[in-house]
Formats: sequence, structure tokens, C-alpha cells
Amino acid sequence: MNEIELNDEFLKALNLAENTDKNLFITGRAGTGKSTFLNYFRENTKKEVAVLASTGVAAVNVKGQTIYSFFNFKPDITIHKIKEIKPRHPDLYKKLDCIVIDEISMVRADILDCIDAFLRIHGPKKKKPFGGIQMIFIGDLYQLPPVVTSKEKTIFREFYKTPYFFSSGVFNESEFEFIELEKVYRQSDIQFLEILNSIRNNTVNDEIIERLNKRFNPDFEPDENDFYVYLTTTNKMAEKINSEKLSKIKNKEFKYYGFVDGEFKEQDLPTSQELILKVDSQVMLLNNNLKGRWINGDIGKIVEIKSRKIEPDIIVVELQNGETVEVTPFTWEMYEFYYDKERKKILTHTVGQFTQYPLKLAWAITIHKSQGLTFDKLILDIGRGTFSHGQLYVALSRCRSLDGLILKRPVCQKHVLLDRRIVRFLTQFQYKHAEKNLPIQEKISIIENAIKNGKKLEIVYLKSTDIKSKRLLKPIYIGPMQYGDKTFLGLKAFCMLRNEERNFNVEKILDLKPVD
Repeated sequence: MNEIELNDEFLKALNLAENTDKNLFITGRAGTGKSTFLNYFRENTKKEVAVLASTGVAAVNVKGQTIYSFFNFKPDITIHKIKEIKPRHPDLYKKLDCIVIDEISMVRADILDCIDAFLRIHGPKKKKPFGGIQMIFIGDLYQLPPVVTSKEKTIFREFYKTPYFFSSGVFNESEFEFIELEKVYRQSDIQFLEILNSIRNNTVNDEIIERLNKRFNPDFEPDENDFYVYLTTTNKMAEKINSEKLSKIKNKEFKYYGFVDGEFKEQDLPTSQELILKVDSQVMLLNNNLKGRWINGDIGKIVEIKSRKIEPDIIVVELQNGETVEVTPFTWEMYEFYYDKERKKILTHTVGQFTQYPLKLAWAITIHKSQGLTFDKLILDIGRGTFSHGQLYVALSRCRSLDGLILKRPVCQKHVLLDRRIVRFLTQFQYKHAEKNLPIQEKISIIENAIKNGKKLEIVYLKSTDIKSKRLLKPIYIGPMQYGDKTFLGLKAFCMLRNEERNFNVEKILDLKPVD
């Protein structure tokens, strides 16, 4: 195990996933190792597990299956149509121990209820939530939300408070353990992390905006060897930049046609079926090299195309670290889970293949398609502005450092879009979870003993804005307190962080322990 796998939350998540049948919601800011957890768990588990994602491209990336394909859902699926569905592999669902759904923030409430209804019919324990199968949801609700079209919104509101998975009937009927991966591995710059956190939970002030806008440089033109990537809000903007950059290169044009075999929809293809490349094109590599020479998302420049008569051409790419690698066609597979009766195991077989060079033009990509990727050098062009919750946060958090970021347009407060329903859910969910793990009477007893014995307390405190902090306190008094017209159980204590007396709502203390 490497460093990222050794932190306490990571190990706790692994233990709960592997050694219990509890449902889990694993979350965390961008770059905290959610994908690493998924890969490690899948590769090492003894359980029969299916890994699902909401889109075809995401499913290909996690070597899983789309939710729709796995349950044989049609695009117009509703809960009333579940009984009509004929499972492709009826035995599969009865033998499953666990289903992992990645990027859960993008899964709609109605789809989760459809999954539940299906598993109550075809799962191992009929009529139980999710058919008695352990569910592991992974994702960050502060990132991109589910898609609900304008036509669907009115009807949707009649049945669900929000489009998010946590508004589904089954989620509110089920017990889920909450685990937040907190250590950020993508960024280490404290100043940049402060900016990202304030944008994530919309606590930005003028000083933060001013700091961020020091990176505003509308006339910036990157050197062709600097490997900057434009992030845009729309496909049209990204395509325009890529097309213009490619047309400026005077070198010979090469066209490569990808081959589709079996079930592989056009919208799920990781790159273009007709790929147009030139020497000096900036490209992104789209697979993990078996020898570890590059990973999915690496940026490079084509320095040579070796034409061969019989064998496919070799495309030589110079990576950002100066290393050159030879790229040949790669085959992506679309998987399907099934139950092998003879071996009594859940296995996968390939239902579709797409063979093409694992490359795409990468002077520009959309914010939506950048989710999960990391860049050293980034030019953010928000065009006419952001239009979706979490969009600015996702864009900025792709960059490793503030020094590697260029803003084509200045950022202002109106670009920071936050859905308050997420904040409300996450805070209430954590308060409820904390009460279950550490009941209020137990908290009161710990605090009263600390006051009596003159001991300090180390607490984890969660504000109603979903901002969490660790404090060292010397407790003075516990009892009823007043804030406005509300009475609450309060703790008066001397806060070592602020070096002053402060009042804390005991219900908002997630964890506490006495220290000498």
C-alpha cells in the first residue's frame, strides 16, 4: 500500500467495505483518493462485487458497467416499469454481495429508487432495501450534479425534494455509514487549498476573489512546449480551440478510423471514431500503460508519426516530463457482469470493443469531461459564466497549484454556484451519524467530567455551513444557551485556536475526547 492508502479514513472505509455488510457513503473533496479507494477495494476484495457508473465513459474508465446496462433499464425507465424488465442474467443479482456506484453525485433520486425496486424483485433478499445487497456510494456532492432537463423539472418536483440520490425513498429508508476522506493529495499549497475550500462551500469573500484574480491574464498565450490545457464550460468552446490550434500546424494531417465491435454506443466512445492528428499536436493519453509509462489524463505532444505499411502507425508522444513514448492502437472494452454457475463466481465478459489510438486533441476540454483528471498547467475560460452547481470548483480543483493556473476571464461571486440543499443534507446527515456513534448523554458526561477534572477536550466541530474544524478547548460550562430566539445546549470553553472564550452547540460536536 502506498501513502494514500494508509490514512485512518481510508483504512476505516476498507474495513467497513470488506468486513461488514453495512451500506457506505464515501465522500471527500477533489483529490482525496476516492478513485484510489475504489481501485484498491475492487482488486483486493473477497466479495462478489459489481462496479457501476452513470455514464458509459465513466464505466469504461472504472472497468465497470453503466447503471442502465447492468439493470437492463431503458432511457425512459420509471418505477412503474420495473416489473416489466427481464434481467439478462437472473442469477447474477442473487449472488451479489456488494454494488459500488461511482460518481454518485450524478445519479438521480428516481434512478436510485428504480435500482431499489429492481433488486427487491431480483436480489438475494426480496422486499429488503436494495434486495439485501451492500451498497457503496462514492462521490463528492459539491462536484457536478445530476442532469434533469427543463421538461422533467416540473414533474420531478412533484415526487422528490431534490434531484440528488439522497432524496430517493430508499436512501431515507436505509442506514448508511458516512466516511469523509479528508487529506488532499492533489494540492499541497495551503493558500490554494483555502481558495478551493471557500469556493467549494461558497464562503468566498472579496479577499479570496482578489487573490484568485491575480491569476487573471486575458492576453496570455502559452508557449507550444508548455502543455497548458484550456478548460471550457461548453463542448462548442473546446472544439473551437482544438480546431483552431490544429489548423495552425502546417504539418501533414493523419486520419485514423476507430473500429467498433459489438455494443459500444457513440456517446460512450473515449475518443473520436475519426481521429485527425498532426506532428506537434497537443494530445491527452486515454489509457493506463501496462508498463506504467503513462496514465489516463497525461498530456503530451506528438513529435513523430512513424508510418508502417502493414502494421499500424506508431505515434511518438513527448510527455511533460520530457520522456518520449510510443503509442499504438488500444482496445477499450464494454463489460457486462454475469454469474458463472460452474465456478460459482461473478465474472465479466466483453459485450463491445472499440479500437483506436488512446489519444485525443487536448489543447482544450470541457470542465464536465475533466472530472477526475489532474493538470499541472491550466487556462480556465468560463466564457459567459458558470451555469451549474460545483462547476467552478471542479474546474479550479483540476490544477495542482495556483502558479499553474491562468484565468482568461476574472472570477466574481456570481460564478460560485452552490446548491444549499446539499449543505443541508450533508450537515444533517453528519449530525445524525454522530448522534448514533456518540449519543448526546455520552457527550454531556464526557464534557462534565472534563470540567470536573480540569481536563482539556479535543473536538471535531461542524458548522451548519458544512465547515469542519478540529479544536482544543478548556471547557468551562455546559447548559442551555440562547442564540436569537432559539435555545440550544451549549458549551462555553476557552478555545486554544482562537485564544478566547467561545460558545459551541453540543449537537454540532461530531466527536470529542479528553486530553491531558
